[in-house]
Amino acid sequence: MERPPSPDPVAEAAAYQQHLLGLLGDDDPAEVQAAAAAAWRALVAEGAERVAERPEPDEWSVLECLGHAVDAEIVYSGRYRWTIAHDEPPLIGYDQDLWVDRLHHGRDDPADLLALFEALRAADVAMWSGSTSQERARVAIHAERGPESYDLSFRLIAGHDRFHLAQARRALDAVAD
Repeated sequence: MERPPSPDPVAEAAAYQQHLLGLLGDDDPAEVQAAAAAAWRALVAEGAERVAERPEPDEWSVLECLGHAVDAEIVYSGRYRWTIAHDEPPLIGYDQDLWVDRLHHGRDDPADLLALFEALRAADVAMWSGSTSQERARVAIHAERGPESYDLSFRLIAGHDRFHLAQARRALDAVAD
């Protein structure tokens, strides 16, 4: 399965950020994020019994893509709060492949993942909507990418949504053939 090139999030941190921001473009990150839960729900429904099927041994299934989106939302929910509440807190990175594999997302119940994603996402979008420009400008120090503001982090996740929804769509299309 052919996929668009994506910079390595650790080795090419700045390029990775620009890639995700490019996927967001000029769109409102809160609107993009608010729409993601319904898009995930539709992909899972469409995938039905094939949702856990990998298109290739080294490519994630729709379910694993969703599991990763949930992991990212969990991580970023914490990052947003640390960034706002603390002065330049350190943010550790995580290996997305290890999380998907070792947390067994390929065996998760999609309804459980969707429920968790929807609850966290609603809370994070509400927090963003109620935040001030001063809060959005607050910075944390990412271990792999350096300084990241709340604003930048929130925009990155909107691009991240688009990236992994497209990846999940490609996986579903590949296993449907």
